Amino acid sequence: MPNYHDELDAVLRALADPTRRAVVERLAKSPAVVSELAAPFSMALPSLLQHLRVLEDAGLVTSEKHGRVRTVSLRPSALDVLHLWLGEQRTPAERQADRLAIHLNRAT
Repeated sequence: MPNYHDELDAVLRALADPTRRAVVERLAKSPAVVSELAAPFSMALPSLLQHLRVLEDAGLVTSEKHGRVRTVSLRPSALDVLHLWLGEQRTPAERQADRLAIHLNRAT
């Protein structure tokens, strides 16, 4: 099994929070400045910056500062580790479902 668990753990921790998931969903449309990302949330800007820091530490977003404006962008490739892990989990689950279907068909 590939050794990507630290990266996977960081992504899952980052996405565990609904605010961070909402930010990722917004950034999936296009990059945004921090003030635009903060608008839909009823929280102080420093609190949103903490959420952005968690996403950045997990590698899900990047940011660049031009003057006083910070623009945040999604790194979609950072979600690849999640897709890989889910794919690995799906195969055993699908096999179990197939065996259950066979069993139920034989029982009827």
